[in-house]
Amino acid sequence: MTDLSAFPITKRWPARHPDLLQLYSSTTPNGVKISIALEEIGLSYEPHYVDIGKNESWTPEFLSLNPNGKIPAIIDPNGPDGKPIGLFESGAILLYLSDKTGKLIPADPILRYETIQWVFFQMAAIGPIFGQVGFFNKFAGREIADKRPLERYRDESRRLIGVLETRLKGRQWIMGDEYTIADVSMLGWVRNLIGFYEARELVGFDDFPTVAAWLERGLARPAVQRGLTIPARG
Repeated sequence: MTDLSAFPITKRWPARHPDLLQLYSSTTPNGVKISIALEEIGLSYEPHYVDIGKNESWTPEFLSLNPNGKIPAIIDPNGPDGKPIGLFESGAILLYLSDKTGKLIPADPILRYETIQWVFFQMAAIGPIFGQVGFFNKFAGREIADKRPLERYRDESRRLIGVLETRLKGRQWIMGDEYTIADVSMLGWVRNLIGFYEARELVGFDDFPTVAAWLERGLARPAVQRGLTIPARG
């Protein structure tokens, strides 16, 4: 049996099956992208619920694996050369999983890098901007009388959705006919923007029918539906 005792996070979230990939996450946009990817790939794993409402991602055990204090994080006991590896940052984890399995990313080097650039687009643009819309539209930021920050993030969100709209014209998925980690990286964010963040009308989402159709196709995938509820709340 694999010994994961070198990873302090396993003291707070013990591994029942230490030979499997360990996922430490919540059902946030960054969290579900990894559970969706794992479900799509079919790689066996053990999920652990990190309760961000109780600040569990800021505990010493979690920070020992992810010093950034954000979910998700993983430990793969079967990493490169058969050695355990711990990773944080969802984009890096997506790329690791696709490299490990050869799935959800094109084999052609040019298309591979093009896929990675769209994952970076999510990490550097869509994630941070949509997150700010959520803060100013749904959470404590809505109490701020000055609405200029909300308007700034609203306008930037519309611009980013427009980038996706242009990219998806005539395409089933971001890379064309092939569903990849680029799609996985963004589905949860777009879903949250118009659902949980209650910003559909704010950003004029119905002005982007191609993105809406892409989102519907993505959410209809069985692996996506499963991934959206993993890990189950503790």
